Amino acid sequence: MDQILSRQEASDAVRDHGWRYMLGALQTSVPVGSLAQAVGLAADAVAVCGDDADLHLRVDARPDLVVFTLQSLNHAAVTGRDAELARRISAAVEKSGLLPGPGLGTGAPRSVQVLEIAIDALSISGIRPFWKAVLGYADETGAEGPEDPLVDPVWQGPALWFQQMDRARPQRNRIHIDICVPHDEAPRRIEAALAAGGRLVSASRAPAFWVLADLEGNEACVTTWQGRDS
Repeated sequence: MDQILSRQEASDAVRDHGWRYMLGALQTSVPVGSLAQAVGLAADAVAVCGDDADLHLRVDARPDLVVFTLQSLNHAAVTGRDAELARRISAAVEKSGLLPGPGLGTGAPRSVQVLEIAIDALSISGIRPFWKAVLGYADETGAEGPEDPLVDPVWQGPALWFQQMDRARPQRNRIHIDICVPHDEAPRRIEAALAAGGRLVSASRAPAFWVLADLEGNEACVTTWQGRDS
């Protein structure tokens, strides 16, 4: 049960239960009618996870929506236990008369997603301490090297990761946004961005990521878990 699942295994294990694999974690959302209902669902999820809740489950409970995230904190990855907990939580949600889902036509304001900020750098180890200090961030669990990603220790802000540059590029923006979405949400999100005035810069690494830009050239990548296995 503690075995780390491949991306495909993780996606397949939860797809039919209203969850999506999101680059190292599983996510689902449940539209609700009140904060009390949201807290009640969160309590139900904790109960069905039992002793595994603290090391696997995160809950964002709001008056209109609950977002559940599962990841093994010991591995910073999705394991068989996370997949089993996802199925338990879905059953508990359905018992309450609600439906868990990734936000694709379920009444949620948008699909589940993971937001990251990427910084291009010639010396990652040189700039990483600054960003860690100024944001109040911490080392990602299981990754504490001088070039590894940084995360918000209270899970409110986006993750921050660093991309190695081979030469200075003063005419190109050095910070961009990554939006990880469910693999079956990516086409709709890209279409919406293009319809809103954006342009496609590159699809050479799709479906791992598409590079988009606004009218002034500021870039954002729509990413999925697919296309990342060599």
